Parts: sequence; structure tokens; C-alpha cells
Amino acid sequence: MEQNFGNHSRIVPLFHYFVLPVLGINFVWSIVHAIRNFSPSALLGVAVAAALALGFLYSRVFALTVQDRVIRLEMRLRLQELLSADLRPRIHEFTAGQLVSMRFAADAELPALARKVLDENIADRKAIKKLIQNWQADMLRA
Repeated sequence: MEQNFGNHSRIVPLFHYFVLPVLGINFVWSIVHAIRNFSPSALLGVAVAAALALGFLYSRVFALTVQDRVIRLEMRLRLQELLSADLRPRIHEFTAGQLVSMRFAADAELPALARKVLDENIADRKAIKKLIQNWQADMLRA
């Protein structure tokens, strides 16, 4: 499948369409149950439901944070190889968000995109991704 701006978001069906909704329903149901049948065990049920939901959400956030750190390192290495001598000293000026957004650019267009992002101080991830003409697919994402 060809990847582009319109379809690059990663959806994991079992996680996004089963686990998260079930955890949400469980949390809401535990609150309803605690209101109807107030007791210490009902309050504990609400706390456990909240902990489960937050635990799964944080596990996703943690995985994405690690992925972004790896992408940041990968992009700095790519830029070190691909940028002209005048731009290499500016690699440290890129934010993590800019680097993560530019990862989809093919090697041939990355130097021009990097210059534009720095010169125009483009920080919006979507705006950077929309500038990419030759999309390089990234199928190994969390």
C-alpha cells in the first residue's frame, strides 16, 4: 500500500476499536454502578477501571515517545549525510516535532524541505507533512 499524508496514521484495530472502547465503557459503567450502589468496593471498582484505562493510554504514549526519540536520532543521521555544508551546523535547531514530520520526505527532497522548515520556522507537523511531494513510507511504527 502506498503511504501518503491522507493515510499515514497508524490505526491498530484491536487496540483502537476494541480495547479502548471496552475500557471506556467499563469506566463509565463502574461510575454508574458506584452512584447506584455506593460502597467502598464500588469506589474501588471506579479506581481500578480508571487505572486500567490510564495504564493502556500511557502505554501507547510511552511507545510513541520512544518511537519519536528513535526517529529524531535517525533524522539527525540522515540530515548529517544529506544536507549541504552550510545547513549541517543548523541540525540542532530542528525540534523533535519537525524531525518526526520530515521523516516521510525522500532523501532527494529532504535538503530543500529542511531548509524551508528552518528558514520559515515551520513548526506545525501537519504543515510540514503537507509540503512533502515524494512520500517515503514508514511501515515500522508503533
